[in-house]
Amino acid sequence: EVPLVESGGGLVQPGGSLRLSCAASGFVLGGSFMSWVRQPPGKGLEWVSTISNDVRFTWYADSVQGRFTISRDDAKNTLYLQLNDLKIEDTAMYYCVKSNRASATKTPPLGQGTQVTVSS
Repeated sequence: EVPLVESGGGLVQPGGSLRLSCAASGFVLGGSFMSWVRQPPGKGLEWVSTISNDVRFTWYADSVQGRFTISRDDAKNTLYLQLNDLKIEDTAMYYCVKSNRASATKTPPLGQGTQVTVSS
């Protein structure tokens, strides 16, 4: 059983929106810091956003600040990332990881990821 399953990606035009989901199994999301990372084509993993275990705090990369929103639904044990005003440079495979900000890009993704492609 894969503990983290990402979904919600797709092809969207610049300026469009998507909502990514990360369904967890085998552990309670609410007990952990959770992060989203992404891997653009031909590049390494880059950190996108983190939410604290108590949801009191969120952090965003400068490149997505004001456009992306991280959230969590404890009843569904699911992490979300709302992507608004998408740009071509947001094109990447997106993964959720059970990690704080500092370790997010060092934590091997457990899921298959979800592809976001922004293109006109």
